[in-house]
Amino acid sequence: MTTVIDGKAAAASVVEAVTSAAAVLETRGHRKPGLAVVIVGNDPASHAYVGAKSKMAKQCGFNSLQHTLPEDTSQDDLMALVASLNADPTIDGILVQLPLPKPLNSDPVIQSILPEKDVDGLHVVNAGKLAIGDTKTGLVSCTPAGAMILVRQVHGSDLSGLNALVIGRSNLFGKPMAQLLLAANATVTIGHSRSRDLPALAREADILVAAVGRPEMVKSDWVKPGATIIDVGINRIAAPERGEGKFRLVGDVAFAECKPVAAAISPVPGGVGPMTIAMLMANTVIAAYRAAGEAAPTF
Repeated sequence: MTTVIDGKAAAASVVEAVTSAAAVLETRGHRKPGLAVVIVGNDPASHAYVGAKSKMAKQCGFNSLQHTLPEDTSQDDLMALVASLNADPTIDGILVQLPLPKPLNSDPVIQSILPEKDVDGLHVVNAGKLAIGDTKTGLVSCTPAGAMILVRQVHGSDLSGLNALVIGRSNLFGKPMAQLLLAANATVTIGHSRSRDLPALAREADILVAAVGRPEMVKSDWVKPGATIIDVGINRIAAPERGEGKFRLVGDVAFAECKPVAAAISPVPGGVGPMTIAMLMANTVIAAYRAAGEAAPTF
């Protein structure tokens, strides 16, 4: 029987641990963890994501602030807001919701966030710490951190002797995911659009992580029997069976045909997705502990 990895249950477990850790911090005489979320413009999907993040932060017992800026906000005004949040001692985490509306440039904004408040884990200092194997003093990008928890649920914390393939080499996910797998002693390959034979690489993988944004690209004949599949893709495809103009969400893995071959597989939706917000909360409480001079919890 294939195990379908329950990302919702795993995320709920992380959120429960975060909520407990935030309460402990207060019992030790420290303030609540503070999370500031910045959103620019009117994109409905971005507002939905931000609303979910703010709701979760309050559920965890955080001091949650949201800064909603108009579509025509200038680069200088956005940078000034980030600078003020950097200087605010009650704020442990700063999240700028991406993508930003044009012509705003997101990179200088993200890099202006203090690394210790960069709860998205996107600052070059945090990326660099992960690249040299330091998973203890930086903040790890939320989606790969969440995906790694799902991997550990199946295989434990030591991946010695296991081959892992990450399909996708983005700075947001592919590279940090590969670094996390490497830190856990897996033998790691990164596959991408210029790889010569992706299916052959995939057939060698005990752990297959797909993050390319191509609907159902990974087929059953790519999968090593008994492999663990972590599907990070979220793609909207037409679903005429649901009615005209209707869509459904699928991953980068053809779930129905790959499930019988794999030993464990994460679904879309309900797999990696819920873990991303949970790990954002985890990073915020870690940052709050460090700011308070306390030993940070691990998740």
